[in-house]
Amino acid sequence: MARLSSNNNTATKERRSFLSSNPVMHRLDKVNEFSETDSATYGGIAAKTVYFLLFSVVGIAVERVLSQMLSTGQTFDLNIKGFHVSLYMGEVIALFASVILAIVFQLLAFFAKPTTPVTGALYCVTQGYMISFTVFKVLHGFEYLGLLALAITMTIVLVMAILYATGLIRVTKKFRMVMMTLFITVIAVSLLMLVGSFIPATSEMVMQIRNNFAVSIGFSVVFIIIASLFLICDFATIDHVVQDRLPKKYEWQAAFGLSFTVLWLYLKVLDLIMTIAGNKNNN
Repeated sequence: MARLSSNNNTATKERRSFLSSNPVMHRLDKVNEFSETDSATYGGIAAKTVYFLLFSVVGIAVERVLSQMLSTGQTFDLNIKGFHVSLYMGEVIALFASVILAIVFQLLAFFAKPTTPVTGALYCVTQGYMISFTVFKVLHGFEYLGLLALAITMTIVLVMAILYATGLIRVTKKFRMVMMTLFITVIAVSLLMLVGSFIPATSEMVMQIRNNFAVSIGFSVVFIIIASLFLICDFATIDHVVQDRLPKKYEWQAAFGLSFTVLWLYLKVLDLIMTIAGNKNNN
């Protein structure tokens, strides 16, 4: 009967694969393996999700330690989202390195499946580092905003889980197409602005758009909506992993995919709060 259930769910799985929340979930939607005795469970995925998210806490601790060690030498005064920040050269280099490492570990976790338990954890460390840098360095004196962003993120995750569990939001083709349109549009605009910032003829205009409070708020809200809806797709894929009885090894990818979305959502919520608080800070 389990085998029959797995076969009957193939069509549903193929429909879901049109768009998933991230490359990890997309690859899981295409998996056809089946395990009779050692299959994935919701409990196993939940435990591994906690495992990954705890490594973001490790990243926060690493940033706090390095912040003390790198606080020497020349400083640079910057204005980030309306907050005036003085950074040491060592801190700038460490932040740049964390961004590069995040990209590397993310790609390894996505495409080198056996490495996901390690590379996924290291990716979460880099995200924790960036979160800590933002909260404790950029938002110095306003650290409580980091907790506010955490509370909002947890609330969004809970609400999305309830909406999915009750069937109020279903992962239909129309749902995916709307998400795809939103995502591609926002990414395309972001890339155009990035390219435009390097072109002398358009750089000033791009800077004016970036510094526009309403535009910044609009972008942040759209990204938060997209990340929130991606959670629904993540939940649907996790259902596929468990209900279609995929081998237990796929719990790691499902857990990392969900952790990836949650951390992305948190950073976008934090960015929105920073934009609002920074604007008030300058007025």
